[in-house]
Amino acid sequence: MNGTSAEAVLEMAEWLKKMEEGDPRAFEKLYEQAVPHLLPLACHLLGDRMEAEDAVHDVLLGVIRSPGRYDASRGSAQAWLAVQVKSRCLDRIRKRSRTVLRGEAEDASAASAASAQPETAVLARMEREAVRSALGQLPGVQREALAAAYFTPRSHKELADAWHVPLGTVKSRVRYGLGHLRKALDRMGWGAGEGGGGHE
Repeated sequence: MNGTSAEAVLEMAEWLKKMEEGDPRAFEKLYEQAVPHLLPLACHLLGDRMEAEDAVHDVLLGVIRSPGRYDASRGSAQAWLAVQVKSRCLDRIRKRSRTVLRGEAEDASAASAASAQPETAVLARMEREAVRSALGQLPGVQREALAAAYFTPRSHKELADAWHVPLGTVKSRVRYGLGHLRKALDRMGWGAGEGGGGHE
């Protein structure tokens, strides 16, 4: 591993720690560090870039929900994330295989197809719905700040310029929004306690 790669792995672990501490920049920085490593792995396993992006997105949503699940004593942050991406990809591959087998056997009804869907795929969809629902419970400025900071390519400085507010205001909205998002997910049973560990 060259020096740049080693530094990136260390930084991923640091950003995960900072996410748990509520640093508003942490997820953006982790995303920048992790995606170049995770997306090629997912593309290799799935052979489809769009599906690979969905798999990586699912894993990173889980990180937003409970970054504290990472245990540095068990290995690097990059390896931890890669294992999760590989698991998501294998779930998708199994889903494909089951769909083909059902198609060869007989045309299943829509209800049967839905009930036969792998549990992990159902949980992934439920998780995305939970995040969307939790975002809807946030104050408008915090919801807007989180959505813009994590799901658009703009930096916090660019957001501050676009909204004509100080940079510190943007960072505060993101930090408080992330804290309120986690609390909302906890109330819905998707937090790091009872819901977080059990849904991954």
